[in-house]
Amino acid sequence: MTDREPQEMAKAAAETGAKKVHRSWDRVLVSSFLAGAYIAFGGLVAMTVSSGLDPATWGTLPTLFLGGAFTLGLVLVLIAGSDLATGNMMFVPLAAMNRKIGLGSVARNLVLVLIGNLIGALFVAFFLAVQTGVIGGANSPGTAGLVYDRLAGIAQGKALNESPWQTFLRGMGCNWLVCLAVWMSVATTNVAGKVIVIFFPIMAFVAMGFDHVVANMFFLPAAMFAGVPDITWGETLLNWLLAGAGNLVGAVVFVSTTYWYLFLKDSPDSAAVEAPAAERG
Repeated sequence: MTDREPQEMAKAAAETGAKKVHRSWDRVLVSSFLAGAYIAFGGLVAMTVSSGLDPATWGTLPTLFLGGAFTLGLVLVLIAGSDLATGNMMFVPLAAMNRKIGLGSVARNLVLVLIGNLIGALFVAFFLAVQTGVIGGANSPGTAGLVYDRLAGIAQGKALNESPWQTFLRGMGCNWLVCLAVWMSVATTNVAGKVIVIFFPIMAFVAMGFDHVVANMFFLPAAMFAGVPDITWGETLLNWLLAGAGNLVGAVVFVSTTYWYLFLKDSPDSAAVEAPAAERG
């Protein structure tokens, strides 16, 4: 049997969180660079396949296409293997709640992973999205111009049209769904099963316009690199701060804490455990 019951999933998730902390900083940084790039790839293909669709004709279907294509990012993260901050916001605090690691280890891991995710997302945004011409300019002909228009709409909506409170709440809703996708992926070791359980929550959060801090590390800088007007680094940093805070609350409160309470709080193996030196990389 490859499927786990919920209590087994909780134990496996806590062990995963502890293992993520007990690695050398350089491996964490490389792993998180890859995850930032993978999420950016998901964002880029999502914009490409959903661009050029007139809402007057297609209604809200472009957002469905956007969400469906964006799932590529988390599929790459979980199947290929890498460290995504939004997933670690669930795994690593859960390990701390299960007394396998300390709060200092949680903070260090999340900061390092966010840095790596940012570098990966910026790399794809500048070199593979804008410099390649996949995203064109305001007057670019053909597909490149359509992708630019799609990016401009997404980025301006996130940086200019959402209030701070909306961004925070959208971040919270986003990572509740993202972490549910990651949580359910723990239930199986089957690749097809993981892809299926990842697809629907990720499609849902993107289609609803929720805010994922690492995705926004791609969308907003890509917009600035492509020359989308009115978006500044100040607005971008504020968006990252608010979306990231919401992502953290969504992960810790609605996934880590609830499933720790349901399945691990009274578990006999919920005791202080540090990984042996040989596992720390």
